[in-house]
Amino acid sequence: MRKRKTKAILCLLTAMILALSTASCAAGEPSSPGTQDTPQAPSVPVTPDTPDTPDAPETPDAPDDSDDPQAPKTFTDPSGAEITVPEEIGTIAVLAPSLAEMVVALGQGEKISACDTSSVGLEGLREDALVLDLSNPDMEQLVALSPDLLLVTNMSLYDQEDPYKPLVDLGVCVACVPTSDSIADIMSDIGFVAELLGETERGDEIVAQMQSQVDALAAIGSTITEKKTVYFEISAAPYLYSFGSGVFLNEMIELLGAENILAAESGWLSVTEEAVVTAQPDVILTNVNYIDDPVAEIMSRPGWDAIPAVANGEVYYIDNMASSVPDQNVVKAMEEMARAIYPDYYGD
Repeated sequence: MRKRKTKAILCLLTAMILALSTASCAAGEPSSPGTQDTPQAPSVPVTPDTPDTPDAPETPDAPDDSDDPQAPKTFTDPSGAEITVPEEIGTIAVLAPSLAEMVVALGQGEKISACDTSSVGLEGLREDALVLDLSNPDMEQLVALSPDLLLVTNMSLYDQEDPYKPLVDLGVCVACVPTSDSIADIMSDIGFVAELLGETERGDEIVAQMQSQVDALAAIGSTITEKKTVYFEISAAPYLYSFGSGVFLNEMIELLGAENILAAESGWLSVTEEAVVTAQPDVILTNVNYIDDPVAEIMSRPGWDAIPAVANGEVYYIDNMASSVPDQNVVKAMEEMARAIYPDYYGD
């Protein structure tokens, strides 16, 4: 699927910034989610009859374009900002790999004219796309590109005005999809992007397939009574990093019938080796992809041979992008996790 490894900084940046509060995308009073209110053009008044004057010809009312699929529509994006989507979307800029993969899955990948550095190499992405820094995009380049739609997350959005006001002033639709922490929210994000792109049917199909796969895995997990404990590492020694509750990866572990050793904590966490050794996890998962053999590195750590997962060889690599990026591909990571934790239940 991918042509290059994700940089080490992606893991750390993604984990730390996911915990930040959500910002808004563009100025405007928010409406209720899902509304598509199209402004109506006012009717041209008819000149009233006057004595001794021929009747003035009636001017027909301006057409009601609220049901016109080509008319601009207003939405409230997931950040709470009201945005207006243009009649036609010919070019799209995306500043997050999750959003890039959503757009590609919705069949609009050829419209992506600019992407962030972390998205380079994703399957279905144009090789000639302008490459921008995710957290600090070059605004002059974006203004020159002037895409019809710019999709960002809270990882590259600082406040309601900066840094995208020049684009908004040019009429660029800037939509913010804050990074989601649950499977349900990820599905909702897919539905939102699909609606923006006029691909609601395709979006519904993607979400329905995701839900079916998650339900099938969770049904097996609900039958497991002897639950294994799991430590999921997203940054290797000496800077161990993982997560507690309130993160989609923790939700996936629980749906599979296992327990996260850090579930009592919340969000993305720095972890000490002592804490992991003390917790004695039955299984260790890692999505670290910036060292040659992350599994061997874990297995060779001094003092870790007393951990059941290490002693029994229950240390496994999980695809980095599938487990790091909150989009439809998290189900692939969930399936890998299932087979690693409970091969007897989820094996082929």
